[in-house]
Amino acid sequence: IAITEVNVIDVEHGRALGPRTVIVEGGRIVAVAPPREAAIPAGAFRVSGRGKYLIPGLVDMHVHLFNLSSRRPPSDWAFPLFVANGVTAVREMRADAASIQQIRQWRRDLERGALVAPRIVAAGIVAHGKSPSEAALQVNAAADAGADFIKVFSGVPAANWRAIVAAAAARALPVAGHVPAGVSLTAAASAGQRSSEHLMQAYEACSGSEAEWLSTRHDLHGDALETKRDAQEARVLAAFDAGSCRRTAKALAVAGQAQVPTLVLANADDLASNGAPTADPRWRYLRADERDRWTRLLAAYKAEDAVLAKRRWPVARQIVATMQEAGVPILTGTDTPMPGIYPGYSLHEEMALLVSAGLPAYEALKAATFAPAQFLGRTATEGSVATGRRADLVLLDADPLQDIRNTQRIRAVVLDGRLITREAIDAMLAMAARAQKR
Repeated sequence: IAITEVNVIDVEHGRALGPRTVIVEGGRIVAVAPPREAAIPAGAFRVSGRGKYLIPGLVDMHVHLFNLSSRRPPSDWAFPLFVANGVTAVREMRADAASIQQIRQWRRDLERGALVAPRIVAAGIVAHGKSPSEAALQVNAAADAGADFIKVFSGVPAANWRAIVAAAAARALPVAGHVPAGVSLTAAASAGQRSSEHLMQAYEACSGSEAEWLSTRHDLHGDALETKRDAQEARVLAAFDAGSCRRTAKALAVAGQAQVPTLVLANADDLASNGAPTADPRWRYLRADERDRWTRLLAAYKAEDAVLAKRRWPVARQIVATMQEAGVPILTGTDTPMPGIYPGYSLHEEMALLVSAGLPAYEALKAATFAPAQFLGRTATEGSVATGRRADLVLLDADPLQDIRNTQRIRAVVLDGRLITREAIDAMLAMAARAQKR
């Protein structure tokens, strides 16, 4: 494939380079050169990039493809939605041993061209444990099963969390997920937890009264710990302190802990007050069991949930802006398919919300491309449009550096070296909708 005379977006430095001709062969970018210098192989399929913009494939760093609690089939119905939106890679946040085997099969199918789906670049298995020793055993079991990282949730007691971090380090596995509700955000970062999801414990750390909140959660665990945290949220939000937030952000930047804010999730918490989601044209893409789940969860929302969501957004916005200014790594993630969070589409919404929070458009785009590659240690092979990188690409009709919403103006996707045109994307979406009618 030769994409000719295209403007290449340098996502690492936030600039457009062009025009360039980008040549893809064998699933890799083999050349990026000015058009007059490009040696296009005979027989290459040419795609005109004149007036268009080329970015790396987008990455959603927080998704759930498996339904372990409800024991429903995997959410492979979401695959065409991801790819149609230029999301060529995802990080799976809650797998188990059987799920890891399924992921390996998906990866093999993708490599041999038998599957159109995003690559699962990493998959985590949860560790919790009723005691520190049991938590450590769960880490070892997850490592033996082939987990790429250990996922932790908010209800993990501090002692168990410390055992998880130590056991994971012994097995050379990263720890990611929620910072437990009884653990300081900066302490978690200093101890080596690689990422924090949903700004968990960031609100407390930016309140100026973090020690007070943590002291009230001492010796709690599981549902009791999370219930206590939730009961305090309104007061935590009201106690936001800009100075404390700046100090927290500087400490996180030094520790190198990445943040996956999932702002789109917080923004969707008031969905129930906006009417039934059935009016959304994307509703038709959901599998029947997923529609039932969304309906059930939305029915459980209360009026105070929407009120709290509206209070949360301006604080989240200030926290993310402060962290970005301090140099904290920001990664795009969505928690799809939570209610209102449509696979693929939600990543574009997340980038737009990052810009609304104060990030320049190029930083929001970087959070969905180069920054995930940095986090995963794969910048030599992924995350940019450069020779030797994977041929996961998105061709846009307009410049995303001028307006981040232009990432939605997709002309074509290159998935593992295979070209998917706009016409093919539309046909794929139509087929996805028809599949859910059956």
